Amino acid sequence: MMATDPICGMEVDEHKAKFMLVRNGKKHYFCSKNCYHSFLTEKVSKTPGNKDKNLQGKKQEPLKDSVRAEITLPIKGMHCASCVAKIENALKNVKGVEKATVNFATEKAYITTTKDSAAETQEEAKRKIASLGYSAGTASEEGKETTLSLKVIGMDNPHCIGNVGGALSPLKGIYRKDLYPNEKAVIAYDPSLTSAEAIKKAIKDAGYEPLEEESVDREKEAREREVHQLKVQFFSSFLLALPLVLFTMTQFLPFRMPLFIENNMGALQFTITTIILLVGRQIFKRGIAAVVRAKSANMDTLITLGVGAAYLYSAFIFFSALRTSRHVGHEGLYFEVAGILVAFILLGRYLEAIARGKTSEAIKKLMGLQAKTAIIIRNGKELEVPLEQVAAGDIVLVKPGQKIPVDGVIVEGHSSVDESMVTGESIPVEKSKGGLVIGATINKSGSFMFRATKVGKDTLLAQIIKLVEDAQGSKAPIQELADRVSAYFVPTVAAIAIASFGIWYFLGYGFPFALAIFVSVLIIACPCALGLATPTAVMVGTGIGAEHGILIKSASALEDAHKVNTVIFDKTGTLTEGKPRVTDITAIGKFSEEEVLKFAAIVEKKSEHPLGEAITNAAKERKITIPNPLSFNSTSGKGVEGKFEKKTIRLGNRAFMKDEKISFGQFNEKWEHLEQEGKTVVLLAVDTMPAGLIAVADTLKQNAKEAVKSIQSLGKEVIMITGDNKRTGEAIGAQVGIQRVLAEVLPSQKADEVKKLQQDGKKVAMVGDGINDAPALTQADIGIAIGSGTDVAIEAGNIVLVKNDVRDVVKSFQLSTYAMKKIKQNLFWAFIYNVIGIPVAAGVLYPFTGWLLSPIIAGGAMAFSSVSVVTNSLSMKRFKPE
Repeated sequence: MMATDPICGMEVDEHKAKFMLVRNGKKHYFCSKNCYHSFLTEKVSKTPGNKDKNLQGKKQEPLKDSVRAEITLPIKGMHCASCVAKIENALKNVKGVEKATVNFATEKAYITTTKDSAAETQEEAKRKIASLGYSAGTASEEGKETTLSLKVIGMDNPHCIGNVGGALSPLKGIYRKDLYPNEKAVIAYDPSLTSAEAIKKAIKDAGYEPLEEESVDREKEAREREVHQLKVQFFSSFLLALPLVLFTMTQFLPFRMPLFIENNMGALQFTITTIILLVGRQIFKRGIAAVVRAKSANMDTLITLGVGAAYLYSAFIFFSALRTSRHVGHEGLYFEVAGILVAFILLGRYLEAIARGKTSEAIKKLMGLQAKTAIIIRNGKELEVPLEQVAAGDIVLVKPGQKIPVDGVIVEGHSSVDESMVTGESIPVEKSKGGLVIGATINKSGSFMFRATKVGKDTLLAQIIKLVEDAQGSKAPIQELADRVSAYFVPTVAAIAIASFGIWYFLGYGFPFALAIFVSVLIIACPCALGLATPTAVMVGTGIGAEHGILIKSASALEDAHKVNTVIFDKTGTLTEGKPRVTDITAIGKFSEEEVLKFAAIVEKKSEHPLGEAITNAAKERKITIPNPLSFNSTSGKGVEGKFEKKTIRLGNRAFMKDEKISFGQFNEKWEHLEQEGKTVVLLAVDTMPAGLIAVADTLKQNAKEAVKSIQSLGKEVIMITGDNKRTGEAIGAQVGIQRVLAEVLPSQKADEVKKLQQDGKKVAMVGDGINDAPALTQADIGIAIGSGTDVAIEAGNIVLVKNDVRDVVKSFQLSTYAMKKIKQNLFWAFIYNVIGIPVAAGVLYPFTGWLLSPIIAGGAMAFSSVSVVTNSLSMKRFKPE
């Protein structure tokens, strides 16, 4: 009989369906694991990653992938957390925007909209950002934009650039074409609408020769360009500022300045300071643009006010003095304050740019793992092609020492492969025909050919990079406090500076004294540190996780994991190997052991359940022929039923037999004895007669007991959940040191058990299979999918463990605790710096100590405050799991 897959609508043969689920008495058949997973996650009360407790128990309808578009916009010009809040608020008001998040550390805006309005929303978002005084780069629908770098022979003048641009204009799906007179072209396009071949053909038809270059990391280029520019600006301003320092120290110098300098010191200070301000003009352009265009203020606005006040006041005094005297000294002038401040600010931004670049090193390392080329077999010949040209189904040859280019299955040959980039294990893994290989792992010895199954964005490495990038672009809940403070920070500081100036001036301390305080307050204030405190730690933390095979999907998951106080482990495949074997067969009545095993194997032949595989494998080991059943039905969590030679065969647990009104009461003692040994007992009935008992045992994972003990040592309660009966479950729980066992829980009931614990006030982490345990993983506060192999992209849950090592659950909690410690340190120092620094700059200590903070010292403190926060985040790289 044929059934319809409820997800994709495909017709599925009930006997050949890969997955089947019984829900509310209705059977659902699925053509693939993806559809099965989608069905499970659609039926959960909340969507993955959404921890809003107000929504639990309610059906949510997020945008489906078929209509959702994720847009990423690089933004230049942000220098503090108030910039982030301002841009976020503006983007949320753009028509078509469902969600908008701005990340200061990555300098990107992440926008969720619909595909129908993506292009319009993208352009409107860019215009809105530009109106605020920032530079928005080219947006792209996440996962759709592809960049093609070409050397176009003959395109060496503006006329030829126009020709090539005109040839590309008719092609649909081109987002951007950057054409340069040095014969270089960088073209961003949608691969679903056009192709690299079509682009090259259009250029060739226009009379030019396109040659494909290696792809370039444009973000890395931009970062290096920014660092180089800041380096030049800092050293230029530093060298120019040295004379200003000497001019302020003339009375302490062991020698006398030349008479010309002494007589013209004011003019020299004015000239040098003016040049320094021109070197750092970007600061003032952004500060003024924020006020003029966006009618708001940011970090650069504070600097512009402070430096501008010192410079303009000094210029006024200087030019006024020129009217009455030919020579003007430096008395009463504050040119050195303005010049040296700009040098300090540029130093801080230079160091900050270097440090911020290091926070994304994990992504760069992952990208560097990719092979550049692949050897494919076509028409019996070996062809070396760029990685981008490998297609699913291609036969790929890998020689000793080479990187495996994409994911696939070996079809010929054998070798040992270094999979340490995925598993963290340095010992090579033996591979032979039928074995899975992962792209970017290294072939150690021997040659083999494999069929490519996953290429491009579907490979494990590409999925890992995507997950880490998404996590680094997300925002942790703890950052909300910093965002709220930042929104009011700049106007509050400006008000304090004006009030301080007024108070000291009217107290009779004079204009120069009040001006120095005004400048110090404006300069020392630093919202940058607040804005960088959380995202830099998140970037480093998620990168460290990826290096250890722990993929943290969001900043909120990184934050929430350490709050968990209850950890639920699914038994099969999580604490156990998931490869059970038949240990005991008990025949009943006229049936022999061989008949019991044969009948059980017949109905389990169509099953993909681990117990079913154990039974069919046992039959094959005994050389028992296993014919196909005439029909097959499965009742999730209970058992299976099939027909063979006019007999109805039923295999399942006691609940299944009870439902079918078949009594095994006289064999209670036998199965209880087996269950006390930690074995799972399945009952076989032929027609309505008991036929036998089959005991199946699963091996505990080598490190399961160690992992459970480590989690308990962190003060967390550990619970095991299983479909086994209570006696078997408790026996297995005792072996790993788990005292509380939730037994006889059907797969569809696991999420309810999680919800019950949450209703008792528990913060619950669920550890299990990302596919079969999807409902429970998404219900939990933190869902941890373990041993996901190459399917990390479709896993449910907030944390994905690539390795099949249960100890990584402990590492996840340790990493979360460590990251939160660093985030809290960052926020503490960022807050305490401003809370102490601003009052001191305002002169609160002067009446008691006679000490006043110099604007130059204030500038130095401000420059290093954000650098210290980023450096503290970078120190997380020393993290070593216990």
